[in-house]
Amino acid sequence: MRSGMPRRGEDAVNRKQKIMLGRIAVAAVLIVGLEFVPAQGWLRFALYLVPYLTIGYDILRKAARGIVRRQVFDENFLMALATVGAIAVALTDSGDYVEAVAVMLFYQIGELFQSYAVGKSRRSISALMDIRPDYANVQRGGKLERVDPEEVEIGSIIVVQPGEKVPIDGVIVEGNSSLDTSALTGESLPRDVKAGDEMISGCINLTGVLKIRTVKAFGESTVSRILDLVENASSRKSRSENFISRFARVYTPVVCCGALALAVLPPLVRMLALGLPAQWSVWIYRALTFLVVSCPCALVISIPLSFFAGIGGASREGILIKGSNYLETLAQTRCVVFDKTGTLTQGVFEVSGIHHNSMEEEKLVEYAALAESASSHPISRSLQRAYGREIDRTRVRDVQEISGNGVIALVDGIEVAAGNAKLMQRLHIPYVDCHQAGTIIHIAVSGEYAGHIVISDVIKPHSRQAVAALKDCGVEKTVMLTGDAGSVAGQVAETLGIDEVYSELLPADKVDKVETLLNEKKSGGKLAFVGDGINDAPVLSRADIGIAMGAMGSDAAIEAADVVLMDDDPMKIVKAIRIARKCIRIVYENSIFAIGIKVGCLVLAAVGLANMWAAVFADVGVMVLAVLNAIRALFVKKL
Repeated sequence: MRSGMPRRGEDAVNRKQKIMLGRIAVAAVLIVGLEFVPAQGWLRFALYLVPYLTIGYDILRKAARGIVRRQVFDENFLMALATVGAIAVALTDSGDYVEAVAVMLFYQIGELFQSYAVGKSRRSISALMDIRPDYANVQRGGKLERVDPEEVEIGSIIVVQPGEKVPIDGVIVEGNSSLDTSALTGESLPRDVKAGDEMISGCINLTGVLKIRTVKAFGESTVSRILDLVENASSRKSRSENFISRFARVYTPVVCCGALALAVLPPLVRMLALGLPAQWSVWIYRALTFLVVSCPCALVISIPLSFFAGIGGASREGILIKGSNYLETLAQTRCVVFDKTGTLTQGVFEVSGIHHNSMEEEKLVEYAALAESASSHPISRSLQRAYGREIDRTRVRDVQEISGNGVIALVDGIEVAAGNAKLMQRLHIPYVDCHQAGTIIHIAVSGEYAGHIVISDVIKPHSRQAVAALKDCGVEKTVMLTGDAGSVAGQVAETLGIDEVYSELLPADKVDKVETLLNEKKSGGKLAFVGDGINDAPVLSRADIGIAMGAMGSDAAIEAADVVLMDDDPMKIVKAIRIARKCIRIVYENSIFAIGIKVGCLVLAAVGLANMWAAVFADVGVMVLAVLNAIRALFVKKL
């Protein structure tokens, strides 16, 4: 089973950490104990070599391997050169070996702490994203067989019992239950399902037994695609990460040359130009301290860890960010462009008003629902929902559908016309205009106007709050693009507080409008487009960053967008931007802090005001503080 592999890897890491802890304890005891041994000369050197090799043999081995592979300049080489040099200086000057051995000891303590910190962040993410199923229960010959999910073929019947994960996408053929979707969406509220509902993998079945017919192979199911996105996010590096990688490749050789110059040039100047004693041991010691200070561990480790933690923290909130480059772009968002239907509104049409009716509202809705019963259009379905009872098709006959106008039918032998104003004009029936935004269904019964029904798309509960929160967190402009009528779009935009609205747009028109907005935006600011990821795929691709909303189970959404929101709550857009900005802020904090401390300590080491102990703080201490700061990106405040 695949699930055993990560566990074995984690056990191996734990064993290494325990071994390192043991080595640190042994070396510390030996260092303290040797202070009470009255040995001198070569004997003292040999005795101190024992704790040094105990704690540092792996660093020496890695440094030697790097030299052989012509990959010399890394932190292992710097630490090996500095400590071996310090021991050599102590040997020639009959000095103290404690400092050199202790530097290696504290360096390894820092490495152990870093290992614990990184492991903790990875375990936090793994626990929160532990949605990969270990097995599937396949129904064969009346019995259940537990098999690897990869072995399940499309069209198989699988059984998911209470407490088990849904292993593969499918359709429920039998059973009712509640699902825990928190690993996918970050929301704790259970979702009720029944026979006929589509199921996506990664959810946890809470109550009833479900029989599911699979519609995808395991590798193409939602759970596999999500995990693939999260696991491969690190391959798309941000500009900050690429800069740090290039910086480290240039920085390390430069500081090695600087240390060599510090060890050689001042003694030569003292001896040849000034006629003073060269003091080789003093300047070599300063150069070695300079090398210890110069290790770029804090930057090289903490910057990628910050992005890793940011992506992991977003994932547990149901926000999938495909790479740290997109996290960086998201943080710079200054203009957010929305699709309307399914993004700011629910995409579910409901009866929102009945006006100028000459009969009871219930009767008017009944006539309209029966007349429209032969249509599968969303407007027809909304009338049927408002009617609230099962449609008796035997009551309806002689249905005439007039394209672009509406329908005429006999309901209980009475002629009912239901449609737009064009239908009323066609039938020469006087009607009353409606000034409320929405789709207007005019009804005529037996040739007489009976009133009109207003059908509107329902605004999502958090849409207005999300638009306001975006402006509070620094988004300068909000725009809505829709194919809907101008009156409807204008009312929605006014209700939500959106700055600009463009209506009656075809998909190609939306791309053109986004192009215009991109040309108009301020330099440095980025444009994000939020859509459903299917109809809006061209716009999602064209924007600086595309955000697909409500994408649970939508392959097109996952493919088209740079950021995927696993549910349809608009507040997740705000949360995604805040996570991105927090992550980038931490990256800048770590960069400025690490470089500032390094530069300061390098200057102090060069002029002799910093010894090996200060060097240890500048290297290990800064690294530990930077790693702790990076882990903050894992934790997201509730909105």
